[in-house]
Amino acid sequence: MLPFMLSLYSKSLLEIIEILEEQIVTICEHDIIEFKAYNPDLEDKKIIIHTYKTWLDLAQILKCKMLTPQVLDEEFVLMRYKKLSNDSFHAVDADKEEKYGSESIFAQIHKNEETSFIYHYSHALKNVNLNERTRILNLGVNNGDEFEVIEKQASNFQELKLLGIDYCHSAIEDAKQKFQAHNNVDFLQADIKELHSLELGKFDLIISIGTLQSSNLNLNEIFMSVVQNQLKPDGALILAFPNCRWIDGEMIYGAMMRNYNYSEMSNLYKDVVFCKKYLQQKKFRVTITGKDYIFLTATSIRK
Repeated sequence: MLPFMLSLYSKSLLEIIEILEEQIVTICEHDIIEFKAYNPDLEDKKIIIHTYKTWLDLAQILKCKMLTPQVLDEEFVLMRYKKLSNDSFHAVDADKEEKYGSESIFAQIHKNEETSFIYHYSHALKNVNLNERTRILNLGVNNGDEFEVIEKQASNFQELKLLGIDYCHSAIEDAKQKFQAHNNVDFLQADIKELHSLELGKFDLIISIGTLQSSNLNLNEIFMSVVQNQLKPDGALILAFPNCRWIDGEMIYGAMMRNYNYSEMSNLYKDVVFCKKYLQQKKFRVTITGKDYIFLTATSIRK
């Protein structure tokens, strides 16, 4: 921890960012940096008072976790940032299966408890009329988190047929354990690139969260194949493209590309636009929503 408390309440936000950037590089992972700021509950139009949202956004940009602020008095609060490590599953040098397995860093992530994920995923399920989709496929299902949301949201869950596919054996075993009481939910360990050989038939709804952009997949090729061969003509899709990084269990906004030390979203936008245009050509109504995950929701408008 720094041996002193920074007093930043009289600085502009740009000055605050510059000061904190300089200080953050001098401390170790998981160390805490503290600074004095105006209490966001103040109502004084003569001074600029930053909200907690501003401080939370800044913490993410600086790759820090914002700890609980301490109220010093009616005018000031003590803001506290904890520097995150570089302990991200993205950077793990492991084989494909181990990287996403039950003992991996990835397994410690709980997307369903992140507001900016669960809100938009839940709304995507509503927008595709979930209760009308009797056969559902999830590509890259991992341990079945997305099916847990469907279980809670579908009024006719026991009447649905759900199939989750993932390459990772340990994740699939976790998913099977989680849904062992539901004979309408199945999981299959398989390579998404080999879907054509599985003879799965067609589905009313296909979901893929943060999978199709994997570096070992050709998104355009697999996506077009899935739409043509696994999706019913009147079916629907929910795709989610990560616009975030997971560091120390924290969801940090902004897609990253190799050789960049800041968020760069060219590939993200390129992939989303490709999928949207392709689906529109196939007579689907497409919406784009979300923040940390960009959700593409498509429903057929064929007559």
